[in-house]
Amino acid sequence: MSVWAKHQVLEKNSILLLLGILFVVAIGGLVEIAPLFYLKSTIEKVEGMRPYSPLELAGRNIYIREGCYNCHSQQVRPLRDEVERYGHYSLAAESMYDHPFQWGSKRTGPDLARLGGKYSDEWHKEHLINPRAIVPASIMPGYPFLFRRELDANDIAAHMKTLRLLGVPYTDEQIANAEADLKAQTMPDDPGAAAVQARYPKAVVREFDRNPDRLTEGDALIAYLQMLGTLVDFKLYDNKANFR
Repeated sequence: MSVWAKHQVLEKNSILLLLGILFVVAIGGLVEIAPLFYLKSTIEKVEGMRPYSPLELAGRNIYIREGCYNCHSQQVRPLRDEVERYGHYSLAAESMYDHPFQWGSKRTGPDLARLGGKYSDEWHKEHLINPRAIVPASIMPGYPFLFRRELDANDIAAHMKTLRLLGVPYTDEQIANAEADLKAQTMPDDPGAAAVQARYPKAVVREFDRNPDRLTEGDALIAYLQMLGTLVDFKLYDNKANFR
């Protein structure tokens, strides 16, 4: 009996064909799933990554609340045109503390994964208040109310406790000082500013909305936008990757 004739047996018997399909799928599934039971993590550890500071976390919550992810992705794919336009391709570790992640599914606006430090705080403020004053062709809505609305951060410590249950490594010290750190990050002359940077390396401390009299939602959102893509030293990462 030829090989082709043996294969015809499966083609003519739907039950045998179904069992064969299930057998092949089961093998493929085991090969993919079994390693997950003994691997501690499928995410490569990258030097520099840390949990969000309380102010950055509050800004991220506003980013999610306003639906920014509907038009902006935070995932630079390893394609030449994307890397040349946006910067280094995204690493899985950059989203390891994101609940939920902000990869996005479309780009009505540009990707924001490497936005931090690209523009000044004043640029972000004016752009959020009236996008067309900065980018005439923009279809983004304005968010002037963010700079009139005071930031309600009474629940920030509780939020950090919840994230710790999900695996974000916030310490007891960070949670205990959450509200103080949130305010100190917008006051460079405050004695607590140094403590913020000690607890959250590379955290930017300044008056983000240029209004020292009020802590606004605009402060928090700009703080979040200004840290995106700034935690990992990609030159160091690429050098280490080349020697593996």
